[in-house]
Amino acid sequence: MAENLFIPNSTNKDHIYEAILPQIFELWEHEEDTIANLANTAAVIKQAFGHLWIGFYFLKSNELVLGPFQGPLACSRIPLHKGVCGKAASEKKTIIVPNVHEFPGHISCSSLSNSEIVVPICLSNQKLFGVLDIDSIHFNHFDEKDAIYLEKLCKFIGEKSIFYF
Repeated sequence: MAENLFIPNSTNKDHIYEAILPQIFELWEHEEDTIANLANTAAVIKQAFGHLWIGFYFLKSNELVLGPFQGPLACSRIPLHKGVCGKAASEKKTIIVPNVHEFPGHISCSSLSNSEIVVPICLSNQKLFGVLDIDSIHFNHFDEKDAIYLEKLCKFIGEKSIFYF
C-alpha cells in the first residue's frame, strides 16, 4: 500500500474520505511506530484534498507541541486554551472555524490560512493525546462531513497510538 494510494477523481468529500480512510487504517496495521503513521496519515490527507496545512500536535505538559505535518512552516508550540488548537484540546471537542480572522485569539502560523478544523485525539483511556489540525486557503471550507470522517480517523488514531513521550 505504501506506494499505491488510490484517490478517487471526485470533488465529493464522502467519496474521497471513504476511499482514503481504509487505506490509512491499513497503513497503521503494518507499522507500529506512531510518528511514522502520523506522518503518512498527514501525507495521505494532504494529497487527497490539497489543504494548505495538515498536521498533528502532541500534548506535552500544558502545551501542544508540533508533530508530523505537511505544508508550510508551522507554530512549534501552542499553549492550552490558546487559539483553535488549544481550545479544541482543552474542551476535547472538534472545532470548525469558517473564517479564522474572526476567531478570538486565533494564532496565525500562516497568513494564507482562512478556515480551519481541529479534532482532538484521545487515547483509549480518554486521556488527551493531541490534536489533528487542518487549514485551508478557502473560507468556509470545512463542515460537518469533515468533522464526522476526521473524528472517526482520530478515534482510530487514539486507539492505535503508543504514547511514548
